[in-house]
Amino acid sequence: MHNHFNGLKTAGLFGVLFAILLGIGALLASGTGSSSWIWIMALIGVATTAYSYWNSDKLAIRAMHAYPVTEQQAPEMYRIVRELSARANQPMPRLYVSPTQAPNAFATGRDPQHAAVCCTEGILRLLNERELRGVLGHELMHVYNRDILTSSIAAAVAGVITSVAQFLMFFGGRDRNANPIALLAMSLLAPIAAMLIQMSISRTREYDADEDGAKLTDDPLALASALRKLEMGTQAAPLPQDQKIVNTSHLMIANPFRGAGVQKLFSTHPPMAERVARLERMAGRPLGY
Repeated sequence: MHNHFNGLKTAGLFGVLFAILLGIGALLASGTGSSSWIWIMALIGVATTAYSYWNSDKLAIRAMHAYPVTEQQAPEMYRIVRELSARANQPMPRLYVSPTQAPNAFATGRDPQHAAVCCTEGILRLLNERELRGVLGHELMHVYNRDILTSSIAAAVAGVITSVAQFLMFFGGRDRNANPIALLAMSLLAPIAAMLIQMSISRTREYDADEDGAKLTDDPLALASALRKLEMGTQAAPLPQDQKIVNTSHLMIANPFRGAGVQKLFSTHPPMAERVARLERMAGRPLGY
């Protein structure tokens, strides 16, 4: 479907992220009198992007302490992923299980040839086969749409902007030539802008994966049912807010942390009720969220 030009939106949001990074470089250049800061910020952006591109799968798997599983250990998972991969005419990804009771799943890897799909032990216990098929279809579409690369780069660049903004605060207090108002504004607003852009990119990709995954499985209500269970399950058994998990949480199908109020507004995941409603509209009938 993609009737909201989400690819164009994502490209535009990435442009804004890098513009913020270069803006910080320009501000540093004006304060120091050296234009090399612009190039340094550009190189940091490129280096961070490259690192995320090549290591997104390893970082996420390591953060969740996931272990590879054989077909004998996870026959249902293998059967579903093999069927859906064949239907999409794509290679079979590596399969992992994370030893946590918090129900969740994610896909990672820079392309279908280097992809991995991970389910937690909690989600394998929580969902029936039809619902698990809906979740795995969603995750595979993240791989096929190159969403893992997109979201990993967005998270990496946003992290760099936040770190550099913190450095700006320190730098501004020591450099007499620097404009204190500009430095303060950039150091405070840049991380917020980066976070909001990362959130927008992640939410856009989640809606697309829901829609495309439902088309791949030809069963949008199965994914809708799974999402309803996951919302309750993640609230009952949230993951700890360890920084490594926080850095990879945008990859997961459901927000793994217990959040309310302002925290929900700044979540990288769209509201679950809206995701379910979209899937119900695809199926032509509501589940009664």
